[in-house]
Amino acid sequence: MAFVFAVSGKGGVGKTTIASLLINRLIKKGYKPVLAVDADPNMCLDSALGVKVINTIGGIREDARDIAGKGEFKGIAKQDFLQLKVSESLVETENFDLIAMGRSEGPGCYCYANNALKTIIAEISKNYKYVVLDNEAGLENLSRRIVQKVDMLIMVADPSRIGLETLVRLQSLAKEMDIEYKKLVIIVNRIRNAALPKFTSEVKYYTNADIVIGLSDDEQLSEFSEEGKNLFDLPEDNQILKQIDQLITEIFTNN
Repeated sequence: MAFVFAVSGKGGVGKTTIASLLINRLIKKGYKPVLAVDADPNMCLDSALGVKVINTIGGIREDARDIAGKGEFKGIAKQDFLQLKVSESLVETENFDLIAMGRSEGPGCYCYANNALKTIIAEISKNYKYVVLDNEAGLENLSRRIVQKVDMLIMVADPSRIGLETLVRLQSLAKEMDIEYKKLVIIVNRIRNAALPKFTSEVKYYTNADIVIGLSDDEQLSEFSEEGKNLFDLPEDNQILKQIDQLITEIFTNN
């Protein structure tokens, strides 16, 4: 069974950057193979990982709906067709594979395709030791059960009070939606002077978070992100990489 990380938070707080760094460091520390799931319709995880997505789950869903509507499924079961297309959409590398969810549903009924794709993705996940889900803003993908259970829910916020209060609401929403997770990690991103905001202790209390860390506003990382550079090319002495390494060590030491 794969160990599943889900990275969530409001838009613009650095979820994709943190998801890509997590994938990077898992691989560097020998935790592989990894399945990366880009669940954000904006789709930018591939650039951060230095690869390119061609086909998405959203596109497969549209194709399946159109073919079914025309009655053109001949000689192949719909489930088998979807399985084949999902396999073809995987971006494969030596240490990780990437699958992108793509756009949300359009008008009309997608019930069959959605349910079938969830089943297929769950089956694919069994081939990996680790899954990292870069979620869209909020918890929409988790509530739809793209993955059935999360081992490590990572919520990301900027250091503003409003940003941190958003995490409290997200964690409350997770409970309301019966999202299952074993442990909760809070990452306060782009902090200044290496100091966590005072309100962080209250957020830890209200969310019952297992781990809380702060990541500094790193000029080198910002440059890589702004220019769309492969984050695997960050030098090993980068301070943020060291902090992610420490986080991974703490997660697996205490898990």
